[in-house]
Amino acid sequence: MKYNFIETNVDGYIFSLTLAREAKRNAFTPTMVNEIAHALETANSLDEVKVVVLRAKGPVFCAGMDLKTYQNPELDTLNPEINNEQVSLGEVFDRLTKPSIALVEGDVIAGGFLFILGCTYVLAKENLYFKLPEINLGIFPFQVLAGLIRVMPEKKALQLCLDGQPFPSAKALEYGIVDTILEENTLRDLLATFEGKNTYAIQAGMEALKAIRGMDSKEQYAYLLGCLTKLKDKEEVKTQMEARLKKD
Repeated sequence: MKYNFIETNVDGYIFSLTLAREAKRNAFTPTMVNEIAHALETANSLDEVKVVVLRAKGPVFCAGMDLKTYQNPELDTLNPEINNEQVSLGEVFDRLTKPSIALVEGDVIAGGFLFILGCTYVLAKENLYFKLPEINLGIFPFQVLAGLIRVMPEKKALQLCLDGQPFPSAKALEYGIVDTILEENTLRDLLATFEGKNTYAIQAGMEALKAIRGMDSKEQYAYLLGCLTKLKDKEEVKTQMEARLKKD
């Protein structure tokens, strides 16, 4: 698949997705969002893929939404090989059913938060800045707020959106937006933990987590029991369980 604004690669069980609109600080357009959606759907469908790694080219990880392109779609570059639908970036990442790692080596601004808030793990370099400037422009980071309240208390998330000032990686770590400060072997060591894990179990767990968000506790337990039964019936899972039990 030829993409306009991203690059993808599969290496064993690792699916890499790179934001490649460096000249525009990786600000996303509607087409770019649709390309990301297509790529993540591909990652979902590949049985060999156990984890997705998200990277970005250039000194800025993502500067958020390309406002000019959203206001004037004629400035965008359509990709005729994919569906060009109206979809939000947050929704796109919510559809991903494989664990994801955001490798953040540049500043994250505005809607760029949607990338990292949609990932399972966020590894960030130490001397970066994170900024939600929308309130200073007379608007509000509505979609980012929805992602923030999944990783930090609602009151703190609102305060962050109302502040509008940049904050460093250390503060992002404190807030729970970043999981780990990136060091030399951080990514390698984390990726290695997925090597022996069962793809079907990983994906089933991810799907279940998303499904139970709106359920009450009784519905959750019944649904999750059904998920476990369905997973245990898979031949690949049975084989792995039997092999492990014999080993133990």
